Amino acid sequence: MSLPSEQNWLILNNLLKDLTQKGYTIPEGINPEMGIIRSSISSYKRDPSHPDLINGLAKAEMSLNTIQGTLLSIAEEEGDEYVDHWLDLLKQAMQGKEVFQFADSRSKFLVNTPPGLTTGRINLRVPLAEERVQEIAEWNGLIIEFDDDVTVQLHGDKKDLQVGLKEMGSFFLED
Repeated sequence: MSLPSEQNWLILNNLLKDLTQKGYTIPEGINPEMGIIRSSISSYKRDPSHPDLINGLAKAEMSLNTIQGTLLSIAEEEGDEYVDHWLDLLKQAMQGKEVFQFADSRSKFLVNTPPGLTTGRINLRVPLAEERVQEIAEWNGLIIEFDDDVTVQLHGDKKDLQVGLKEMGSFFLED
């Protein structure tokens, strides 16, 4: 199931790509912020009852609204028809329609480390239980992205990242 905020993210991500391809300058910070928003939405979907994740989704939606305003004001240079097209897509998303679909179920959107954070990437010998890695990441305040079954990217404060990676060390050991 797709959330309206997830559809908004997809629409704005497509608008962002389109404006970039057309040669418009996108304000610094929007691309990394889109990665953080995507991660917040993914985390919320995994546990919609968790209070921190509910707050994270609310903040993500506010950030999306800000980015939407910025991108649409840039889009105005392309003319009314162009803006109306994107506004129509956003309206459809608000009505619960699935306008765009994600390429696959595992997110690969966090390509830039969020500002002020450190990134760690681990390759595991065997696919592991997502829940356990998520638990460790959440406990240590890390943003987690699964590239595939055996590659995980973690983003967080350097100290938290080191502790999280140390706790995940057991996953590197062979049986």
